[in-house]
Amino acid sequence: MSDHAVLHVKGRVLAGPDDVRDELWVVGGRVTYDRPAGAGDVRTVDGWALPGLVDAHCHVGLGADGPVDADTAEKQALTDREAGALLIRDAGSPSDTRWVDDRDDLPKIIRAGRHIARTRRYIRGYAHEIEPADLVAYVGREARRGDGWVKLVGDWIDRGVGDLAPCWPREAVEAGIAEAHRLGARVTAHCFAESSLRDLVESGIDCIEHATGLTPELIPLFAERGVAIVPTLVNIATFPHLAAGGDDKYPRWSAHMRRLHERRYDTVRDAYDAGIPVYVGTDAGGSLPHGLVAAEVAELVTAGIPPVEALAATSWAARAWLGRPGLEEGAPADLVVYESDPRADVRVLAAPRRVVLNGRVVQ
Repeated sequence: MSDHAVLHVKGRVLAGPDDVRDELWVVGGRVTYDRPAGAGDVRTVDGWALPGLVDAHCHVGLGADGPVDADTAEKQALTDREAGALLIRDAGSPSDTRWVDDRDDLPKIIRAGRHIARTRRYIRGYAHEIEPADLVAYVGREARRGDGWVKLVGDWIDRGVGDLAPCWPREAVEAGIAEAHRLGARVTAHCFAESSLRDLVESGIDCIEHATGLTPELIPLFAERGVAIVPTLVNIATFPHLAAGGDDKYPRWSAHMRRLHERRYDTVRDAYDAGIPVYVGTDAGGSLPHGLVAAEVAELVTAGIPPVEALAATSWAARAWLGRPGLEEGAPADLVVYESDPRADVRVLAAPRRVVLNGRVVQ
């Protein structure tokens, strides 16, 4: 298909959960619902079309030991693209992936800069490791480098106590979040435990990653403040394996991780039932493979979120939350076409029939 060809998508176009259209056209790489006059070279794609899926917690450019080379990062992005994830919120990466923006065949990335962690309180090679006195300066630096997001590590194992514990004193996170907001950036934080959450939410944080420590006592606070969560359930599935590795040296931590895993579905369902925004993220990169977006949607359904709402968490609602268009008139033509209605069975997301990025059929 040439850059000037017209694409005709017909069958069912899910412009919204209840906004179903019979067809759309792609002209000049953009969506239109008006049949173009005098179109010559037309390619037709049939099926059920969705906006390009969103992976709202992904790490392009990150490997198990830290930053990876450009060839590896490209393979990561292509794997996400093949899974239908065409918009990624990169929730922390030590690699400079700005070169991806010049590639119209790779997913669009919204970056949160590099993780900001407490000294020796995170995975080696991933984060800026600093002390609380430097938090505001580093938040400002990453807010300027990112695309409207900053990523904190809110808690991690404290080897002195042998369990998860908050990384930052309350006054430091208050000042750091205020600085990010002053610069027009939103803030999210890695949080497994219960004990880090209240300070972060009351300090004005915008999102919590994983949120396995969300308790019935904290849920009303999240709902009142409108703080979103990205549960990354495909990552939480690894907790028993992680816990087994710490049984001898850190038994309290291991037991805690198992408890968080055991109640993971109840945590997510209770959050959804309370009106807390829930979005799809896989935590790909580091130790998890890329291309897991369909598996994460299925996990949300297993947790008890209605299928259409789980679908919205990786499509219409997620794009609105990140400030990116879906399939509106004039929007960039980023869409995925499936064999059958994904609202009826989200498992169809695992088998895209066609992937269209910037108006070109790339798969």
